[in-house]
Amino acid sequence: MGITGDKTRPILLVALGGNALIRKGESGTIEEQFRNLSVPVAQVARLSKQYRIIITHGNGPQVGSLLLQQECCPETPRLPLEILVAQTQGQIGYMIESTLDNELTEMEGEHQNLIVTVLTYVLVDKNDPGFLTPTKPIGPAFAEDHAARLSYPTVKTPRGLRRVVASPRPVTIIEKREIKRLIDMGFIVIACGGGGIPVIRHGRAFQGIDAVIDKDLASAKLAEEAGADVMIIATDVEGAAISFGGANELFVQKMSVDEGMRFLREGHFPAGSMGPKVEAALQFIKSGGNRAVICSIDSIEKAVAGNAGTEIVR
Repeated sequence: MGITGDKTRPILLVALGGNALIRKGESGTIEEQFRNLSVPVAQVARLSKQYRIIITHGNGPQVGSLLLQQECCPETPRLPLEILVAQTQGQIGYMIESTLDNELTEMEGEHQNLIVTVLTYVLVDKNDPGFLTPTKPIGPAFAEDHAARLSYPTVKTPRGLRRVVASPRPVTIIEKREIKRLIDMGFIVIACGGGGIPVIRHGRAFQGIDAVIDKDLASAKLAEEAGADVMIIATDVEGAAISFGGANELFVQKMSVDEGMRFLREGHFPAGSMGPKVEAALQFIKSGGNRAVICSIDSIEKAVAGNAGTEIVR
């Protein structure tokens, strides 16, 4: 007899930013990452009583560290980015699964929740202009004098100068049917880690390609294709702000799709930070999603309740 879940509960997708594991100023030890994960994951555990859950996550610091490690050891065969993304999907998926299992056990004792991590391919277009102009920050932040000596391009971010790599747009989530079936069976699903493993079509098959897909854009595509009702994008600030960092900075509680498009055109949301989050939220609402909220890692439950973050409205 097959497993069946409660299909009457709405589907909530929670996209966890890199700071869910590594906070600003930390070195990124495993102990730090597990401790940091407990904050958002405890909230997801409580929300799982009301919603069917999909969790996605970033991997920028982790995949950047793997690149640095193999560059520091030239004797080791070099691995392409899509393989490193696959490695971090397994690594971070395990960390989220085990943390979630612990939180659910603390809540309920011996719980009956089903949790699974799906190794996820994401189709991209081999002619995407993102391959020509790298924009996706990964890895640690460098001081300017150090960055000037690096052999690869960097971009200025709120954390400092970081390596940038190609970031094509997601076209479709290859495992969308499997993920939807797992959700309907009652599983909490962890998917599209690090934006998913980027692949292109090669005849009737798929071939990996050297890139990192933006996690928020991939999350919006998965939310659309899996039929999510609510999407929460959790990050290290309370929400989206126009004129961020300036004297006229203004946090936006509600933003219409038209306002969001205009703010993007006016440059209020930089490409390497808030831009993809706002674009992903707009994309989800335009595709038929009910609610999209950008909020802080600490305020996921409040954002779901409508009491925190920046909500995108039609």
